Amino acid sequence: MLKIVVVEDEEFVRKGIVLTIDWAALGCVIAGEAADGKAGLELIRQVKPDIIIIDIKMPYMTGIEMLTQLRQEGNQVKAVILTAYSDFLYAQQAVKLGAVDYLLKPFHDEELENVIKKITLNLKKPADGEEEGSPAENELSAGIENVCKAGRQSKYVTATVEYIADHYSDSNTTILTIAEALKLSKGHLSHTFKNVTGCTIADYLTKYRMHKAIEMLKDCRNRVGEVAEAVGYRDFAYFSYTFKKIIGLSPSEFQAK
Repeated sequence: MLKIVVVEDEEFVRKGIVLTIDWAALGCVIAGEAADGKAGLELIRQVKPDIIIIDIKMPYMTGIEMLTQLRQEGNQVKAVILTAYSDFLYAQQAVKLGAVDYLLKPFHDEELENVIKKITLNLKKPADGEEEGSPAENELSAGIENVCKAGRQSKYVTATVEYIADHYSDSNTTILTIAEALKLSKGHLSHTFKNVTGCTIADYLTKYRMHKAIEMLKDCRNRVGEVAEAVGYRDFAYFSYTFKKIIGLSPSEFQAK
């Protein structure tokens, strides 16, 4: 069941949402409700819901302020905004903050149900044993994990993996700098790494950098250019090209998605 929190200062509207919709039939459960933005923010922090339904104008803290605070904290919870027609511009602001959809008051239960159905289709939690993320993300993570496991057979491979984990953000990190740090010849290290893992050092370094880039891009506060630099790319265009080649989306498309 996906957890939902409702934050709405109008009790009639709030109770209508909580009590009149068959949430179980939608694969959801109401995990809590609040009558103002400040209380709602604390509730969301505690409950960690999958979806929040929030009003724009509320006492103590508006829906926009609450959503802004959540995004600053790195919380990417799916948000549905409730707004009066006169506050339509605020709803547009909410969309820029990553709100999934908005409903103009007064709305019908069916309208809200359709929005929730749309969200749940994209937010179904993986069953036990399944991996989260897109196939490309899962393949990337699995590839890194396989190298790490295989690397246990060789102290040099283990040392290489550890060196990359510590220095991936340095654009000067190359096979040569790794070999020099380990006091090995470039040829010997490359040969050993490939034989043990089935992957070249250059490929592993690239995949590890893309893995870290994905982690950073999931936080919408991080700009794509900053992420590129943080994972060792001075050339933004080359970073974007490499990311799209591996993930299937450009960094901007991935972050927007």
